[in-house]
Amino acid sequence: MTQPGAKTPFVAIACGGTGGHLFPGLAVAGQLNQRGCRTALLISPKEIDQQAVKSAQGMEIFILPAVGLQNRNYFSFTGSFLKSLFTARKIFRRCRPAAVLAMGGFTSAPPIFVAKELGAKTFLHESNTIPGRANRFLARFVNEAFVGFPGTASRLRAGKITHTGTPVRSQFSVGRGPVGPRLRQCRLALGLDPDRPTILVMGGSQGASGINEIILAALPGLADRPSTWQWLHLTGTAHFEPVKRAYAERGLQAVVRPFLADMELALGAATLAVSRAGASSLAEIAAMRLPTLLVPFPAAADNHQFHNARAFEITGAARLLEQQKAAPERVAVILRELAENEATRISMQTALEQWHSPKAAEQIAENILKAVFRSADSLSAPSKQDVLLQTGRPRSGEPKQEQVGAA
Repeated sequence: MTQPGAKTPFVAIACGGTGGHLFPGLAVAGQLNQRGCRTALLISPKEIDQQAVKSAQGMEIFILPAVGLQNRNYFSFTGSFLKSLFTARKIFRRCRPAAVLAMGGFTSAPPIFVAKELGAKTFLHESNTIPGRANRFLARFVNEAFVGFPGTASRLRAGKITHTGTPVRSQFSVGRGPVGPRLRQCRLALGLDPDRPTILVMGGSQGASGINEIILAALPGLADRPSTWQWLHLTGTAHFEPVKRAYAERGLQAVVRPFLADMELALGAATLAVSRAGASSLAEIAAMRLPTLLVPFPAAADNHQFHNARAFEITGAARLLEQQKAAPERVAVILRELAENEATRISMQTALEQWHSPKAAEQIAENILKAVFRSADSLSAPSKQDVLLQTGRPRSGEPKQEQVGAA
């Protein structure tokens, strides 16, 4: 949605800290770019952010100091918050935004406050069923909040709330068909046998020791399956070597990696998956129609991953197993059923369809631009032109990509 003859604005998306914030932000930025916008991603110094943005095309990248409240260390939190606030102010004074979108986490709070100071439109997206503390706080300051689950709206105090679903990158929006060329291509690209049922194990963007331990404990109960199944296990850096060794010692056919940037290949290659229940991962699972055993991270804030997984389980879209109840025998039984009962998988794939929101990123981009242009229309003609020139065009000599702040 652009107005004929109007220059499109500069939109900044604060999405650093976790893949669950960053990947949906990338999807929205892609839609804004398609509409001719100039976009920037505000990310954290974390390795996951640095790896993920390598694939970002046509977007400026800025690094904000990390902000997080850990172990009730309010002194450190306040210092990091102020440092991030000053960095965001420096960025936005040089590259004045027409709008700022926060994808969650306290890293996204400073850009919202600076955007309000400058008169920019402000937005947030909450992907989980239970809103995070940062979004609960920020909701009252934004022009519009977007939510991934319909029940989340009642938990946010925002003037305007729109249920959009959680955006996924375009490479995930392809659905799943029967075993065929695409599945074989994904398996071959990852070094897997194209004809074997494939169990994908993933613990989130940074790995999860709990899931690694659960699967390794269940392997002895699946000892009769080494000749028919194969595994694709994403371990996280810290657990790569012991997990790889465990598969080798049991003679199991497995591709073990610490991290995989091309997650669409992993989901496209899998017969079923074992995963945490972060909202971004669930959105990608739904887009790919992948039957999954969900093991929520028990220490997630407000136990939000359990509630995410429970919403999927109630509709038949996934299996839910709490980590403290994940006895090896129980895990083995569930994996056998999902791997070997085609009717069960088909039923889950059908249920997953309702959780895929293919237009989520597009709807968010459209609503942002509507608000920006509506604001511009309220100005006098000369003022409107000045605003669009300020927000839609880099200043002379300004680099296309720049990083501000300490990495």
